[in-house]
Amino acid sequence: MDFDSYDPKPLYRKFERLIGEGEVGGKAKGIAFSYEAITGSELGKHVVLPDINYVLTTEIFDDFVADNGIDRILENEVLCKPGDSDETSQQVLETLTQAFYNGIFRESLLVDIERIIRNMGDCPLAIRSSSLLEDSKMLSFAGKYYTCFSTNVGNKESRISKITGCIKNVWASLYNPAARAYRAKHGFCDRDEAMGIVIEPVAGKRYNDLYYPEIAGITFSKVYRRPSTRIRKEDGVTRLCFGMGTNSVDRLKARLFYLSHPSLRPQGNLPIEVCQTSQTVFDYFDLSKGQFLTGDIADFLPFILKHHPLAASFIEIFAENSLHWAGSDKARHGGKPIFSFSSFPQRHPYFFNLQKELSSYLEDAMQIPVDFEFTYDTSEEKLCLLQLRPLAAFEEMAQVQLPDVEESNLILKGNRMVSNGILENVSHLVYIDPSIYGKDSKYYEIAREVGRVNDTLQGSKYILVGPGRWGSTNPLLGVPVKYNEICHCGCLVEVGISESDFVPELSYGTHFFLDLDVDGILYLPVFDGEKGDVFNREWLDKTPYEECRHPAVRVYKGNFSVFLDGEKEIGLVFKS
Repeated sequence: MDFDSYDPKPLYRKFERLIGEGEVGGKAKGIAFSYEAITGSELGKHVVLPDINYVLTTEIFDDFVADNGIDRILENEVLCKPGDSDETSQQVLETLTQAFYNGIFRESLLVDIERIIRNMGDCPLAIRSSSLLEDSKMLSFAGKYYTCFSTNVGNKESRISKITGCIKNVWASLYNPAARAYRAKHGFCDRDEAMGIVIEPVAGKRYNDLYYPEIAGITFSKVYRRPSTRIRKEDGVTRLCFGMGTNSVDRLKARLFYLSHPSLRPQGNLPIEVCQTSQTVFDYFDLSKGQFLTGDIADFLPFILKHHPLAASFIEIFAENSLHWAGSDKARHGGKPIFSFSSFPQRHPYFFNLQKELSSYLEDAMQIPVDFEFTYDTSEEKLCLLQLRPLAAFEEMAQVQLPDVEESNLILKGNRMVSNGILENVSHLVYIDPSIYGKDSKYYEIAREVGRVNDTLQGSKYILVGPGRWGSTNPLLGVPVKYNEICHCGCLVEVGISESDFVPELSYGTHFFLDLDVDGILYLPVFDGEKGDVFNREWLDKTPYEECRHPAVRVYKGNFSVFLDGEKEIGLVFKS
């Protein structure tokens, strides 16, 4: 079964899950391919797939656009202009979003949605994008389009209203700034895209009035960015979180396991390091309130311990600079509960064996490295496969010879998560001063200013340096930029500041790192104060720079170079 020529529509027609005669899009194709690849195989005894997936084809999208005059708005807007400012893109998005929200569905589609609700039952629903360009071998569009959730509670009218609102929201996300910038950078126009929709039940369980999967995650069959040459690229990597999988793909604190060395923790093994880099919040549905919410483990610890018999394999209490058993009374005396997953490899070897086998099997079936999203129940040892797509390639250079650099010209040096790469004759270095960032709480103002600078430096492949995690949804962890606000940089540097929570996110496996791979952007983490690392504040403070609209943002002009040696695990940024 060849993935390139594979047609998923007959499968959806067979089960009467196809709505419309258009294309189903990349996500729906991957789901159908995984179903046909696994059904009847030996792995089919250990891996389950969602019982029901409905697909709205691109024909439904095209009909809605034409019926509601949105096509005329699209004709009047210059949507294919790659140099648009963030403000212009936002205006376009607001105009189109309003048009989508005000649009009217055909009566036949409302009948189909009512049928979907009737057949799906009472579990929460995920309404997911499945565009023409999405999840292809060359482009992932991971995180560029929206996924919306419906708790699927209340009377029939309220359920239909929620789902139709979600569909419109996903359709409108076709024109959000990040998606437009991603298309433009890779040579596609807005008019090259159209949106299908996948409607599927959320995999999970009901715990009293809460609903969520115990474990959710994403697995990559190849490891392109490694914290150590000991890690085997061929064995893959998986990224886990407790609760809904939103934490596993964003730049938040999920737990990453390299399948060749599952006990390795690149963020550090000291109790304080484990605490600083572990998940503490989780997402869930509250069915009594009809809402998708985020909860803190500190507020839910007794609840979780009651409903999850094997919770001790992924929860610990940090207290007195030590890690303690999940059921310890340390939590009642000021200790901090965390989702550390410390004993997960020892307690759940079956999970890791299954991950390796499934990764290899799906890669062979697709004839290309893959990534897939899943949920897992530790008590039932049940893995539910939610999504499958080709893994974007990452071309690593041959071995790099590091140059001799005078100490006065060395700006940054790191020795973790280094891949081979060279970037020379760079005219600009953009720096976010960590001593200023966050002091006035204008995190998003700083992010927008980075976006403005990014627009002005298009084509320069500039070096971007900042505290913590670029693109984090939590501004306390790093600058909350979007893809379109950093898409023109050639090297991204994350600086860890020991006296704060600004810690580079070394774990491969987020949407963020997929973008770096596809775009060929170099990445270097630097830990201020660690042996072998250099964060030359003196150079950054004494060298003249261009001031920006926010004092935290600085632009340096000169001739800069980046050399990354993955074999020696050393990366350098210096003034040439």
